[in-house]
Amino acid sequence: MTGLRIAPSILSADFARLGEEVEAVVAAGADLIHFDVMDNHYVPNLTIGPAVCAAIRPRTRARIDVHLMVKPVDALVPLFAKAGADIISFHPEASEHVDRTLTLIRENGCRAGLVLNPATPLHCLDHVMGRLDLILVMSVNPGFGGQAFIPEALDKIAAIRQRIDRHTARHGGEIWLEVDGGIKTGNIRAVAEAGADTFVAGSAIFGAPDRDGGYRGVIADMRDQLQRALPVGRPA
Repeated sequence: MTGLRIAPSILSADFARLGEEVEAVVAAGADLIHFDVMDNHYVPNLTIGPAVCAAIRPRTRARIDVHLMVKPVDALVPLFAKAGADIISFHPEASEHVDRTLTLIRENGCRAGLVLNPATPLHCLDHVMGRLDLILVMSVNPGFGGQAFIPEALDKIAAIRQRIDRHTARHGGEIWLEVDGGIKTGNIRAVAEAGADTFVAGSAIFGAPDRDGGYRGVIADMRDQLQRALPVGRPA
């Protein structure tokens, strides 16, 4: 499979050395930097804001993939766009008008994404596919890093892949299918075979021991697993 992207989540990085951590994972082969924003309202945790995004922007040319776990969401969109975000995703439950928020993200020069929690139904995609650049499937309940992958997410990924393929066949364009939560070397191949093309990994990368090659070793192992993945839609 080609066109597959690995996005380390800095939620699991050493915040005292955040700029160095970003540079290190990009040098190790990461494609994106996943930036988790939590407000202690929409999710029960509090993390980082636009100032931190602006601080790491000069440290890398990699795309910064901002995942907003906040409510309300619209006021933060221009702030993160100005801070250097390339992609901004949000949860439909956090917006009163999903279509308007997607439009706002694009108007601010960023790619727009919608995030689906484990219990979020797929019908929230029905009327906005034409405004999406990315769909992010949460394979854990959002709020904390280091959680175990929920196996039922594979069925959801496969169903969304079918929706994306139908939409792009009719209308063109490109929509990435990203997965976040419990991604590691042992399951990334199955996630790819279900239809994902972009993989967020936090503790699996930032917690990799030096004796096993550190960041470079675990990213290489993930890419090896992705190379072994069967093309989407072909039976094992």
